[in-house]
Amino acid sequence: MKIIISSNEVAHGLAYEFQTPSEVRHLATGDYSIDGAEHLISIERKTLNDLIGCLIEQSEKKKTGKKLVGRERFEAELQRSLSMDYFAVVVEAPLSDIIYGRYTSKMHPNAALQSLIAFSVRYGKLPFFFCGDRKNGQLVTESLLLKYAREVELKLEAMKKRG
Repeated sequence: MKIIISSNEVAHGLAYEFQTPSEVRHLATGDYSIDGAEHLISIERKTLNDLIGCLIEQSEKKKTGKKLVGRERFEAELQRSLSMDYFAVVVEAPLSDIIYGRYTSKMHPNAALQSLIAFSVRYGKLPFFFCGDRKNGQLVTESLLLKYAREVELKLEAMKKRG
């Protein structure tokens, strides 16, 4: 198995370093995937301030012409993820940082939390993993990708046994 790291993650100096072999490539959705399964699984990595920025309506941010920003951009990505078997968001912060408003935006903590809950329901039981910090985010991301690959392998083995 090989992990695919989005070229955007590398360009911004945010790429995780895994024990599993990896390769940098363009990903249409998310930041991390599995070689050959990019259309099936993807993990989106977010810092706390980046996540909060993805919850703010465009009208609250500077207009940038036709380029999608903030919530519109994030929801477009979540919409693309609906065609996948598995998509998750790994957040490099504890949930308590949202609840207590420990971020730079003026977005109310309850509004941020309710947006995340709505996204979780609206976009196919979307899991948000609040990992506490970057190190744990990396561990959870690699574990999710490895577990998905193993589950697919087990399903294929079961199908072969059935004939």
